[in-house]
Amino acid sequence: MVKKLFLLFVLLMPIVADAAPKNTKKEEPVVHLTDDQIYAELKKLALVFETARDKFVEEADERKMLEGAMNGMLAALDPHSSYLSKEDYKEFNDKSHGEFGGLGIQITSEKGAIRVISPIDDTPAAKAGIEAGDYITHIDGEQVFDLTLNQAVKKMKGKPGTKVKLTIVHSGEEPKEITLKRAIIKVKSVKFSAKDDTAAADDDKLAKIGYIRISDFGATTTKELKNAIKDLEKKKVAGYVLDLRNNPGGYLTAAVDVSDAFLDGGEIVSTRGKEKTDIERMFAKSGDLVNGKPVVVLINHGSASASEIVAGALQDNGRAIIMGSQSFGKGSVQQQKPLGDGSAIHITIARYYTPSGKSIQNEGITPDVEVLQSKLEVLEKKESMFSEATFKNSLKNDASKKKDSAKKKDKKADKSDDDDEEDLLSLTDEEKDERDYQLQRAMDMVRAMSKIGKKNIEEPKEDKKSDKKDSKIEVKKEDKKSETKKEDKKSDTKKDSKK
Repeated sequence: MVKKLFLLFVLLMPIVADAAPKNTKKEEPVVHLTDDQIYAELKKLALVFETARDKFVEEADERKMLEGAMNGMLAALDPHSSYLSKEDYKEFNDKSHGEFGGLGIQITSEKGAIRVISPIDDTPAAKAGIEAGDYITHIDGEQVFDLTLNQAVKKMKGKPGTKVKLTIVHSGEEPKEITLKRAIIKVKSVKFSAKDDTAAADDDKLAKIGYIRISDFGATTTKELKNAIKDLEKKKVAGYVLDLRNNPGGYLTAAVDVSDAFLDGGEIVSTRGKEKTDIERMFAKSGDLVNGKPVVVLINHGSASASEIVAGALQDNGRAIIMGSQSFGKGSVQQQKPLGDGSAIHITIARYYTPSGKSIQNEGITPDVEVLQSKLEVLEKKESMFSEATFKNSLKNDASKKKDSAKKKDKKADKSDDDDEEDLLSLTDEEKDERDYQLQRAMDMVRAMSKIGKKNIEEPKEDKKSDKKDSKIEVKKEDKKSETKKEDKKSDTKKDSKK
């Protein structure tokens, strides 16, 4: 009877939560109940359950009532805690290991509505144009207000190939209805490529920039990242752009491993639980897999949780420049607690802090260089209205015929404002990169950092008598013997760049 009463206790929790004032500046201290008071509430809860089951106008589903009660109790704690049925828990594990069914969208609950944290790359949601920050108001014409996350997810799930209609609200725009086809979502966590650095074409060894895109932090992320770095290092890239935009997070351990790949030591993150002594610190091991090359991390408002751990670790350790826009601001850690019958509780167990001791909860990571996604607009025309060519009877250029044909090609290539609305899916990866303003600026930063690094390494060779204080970047303090040997000096510099 006590066990049954304990399970039923959760029915009253949503009522208590709704009655409490939300977003108040000053939190009231928690008033704990005595054992006698708890037992009295459990008896009341049992009475509520039995009355609802017996008197409800339709046949009551006891399992549904109890699961709803447990969900309500956990949802009253924070938006990320929930009850996972056997089906939910199995799906969660499948998703974490790289494959699951659905639309490919990470959502959260906000003010009774469903908000998109981020779509996952190459999924129906991403291809349909759903963006981080969008709100979902209806699923198949049914309002989603006050649905739990699990209920909303179940409505969007279904047999692969079937369709679902979502009503989406972009910021500042009218609601629009889109139809998506459900699919088996196979998540490849890491994508990478060596992008040509045309501005550094004179230096063959530093003519490429390593681009690594991490779409989420799953069980396979660490292995995929190491393989990507290994491949890019063989191509002798000048530096790296680590793209964490619209990455909703994932495993804490994966975030630690990704940070460790770019660090040669130092704290990565600390987690702090309920008790003051419940603190765990995680540190990077010796060995920077990219050999000290410059790193730029791209983030935006869709970068959450594990993404923010990586960005914060590399920022606070001075290892990378963070570019983009303010991140999502989810600074809590969740854990699954199995209940023994195939179900589980997904519950927030700690807050995490960056190496400098900063919590990003509700604030996010502030980029070192803010670069908002933009579209370049040509302000200067190719040909001026006033030039030598505009004069009457001016001499023609010998190659004028070639220029005329080139003009015709340029006119075909020119696009109107309406053409900018074209489907991005028809563009090649290279064309998408060219239009990605944030990515282009990140590559510019890597290019500049690599050139500054090379300049400071080469300067001591040209002027041995220069004072060490004049050098802005000191690679390594050399011993007296190495100062007299150019070859030793050159060798030491190469080793230091690896460190």
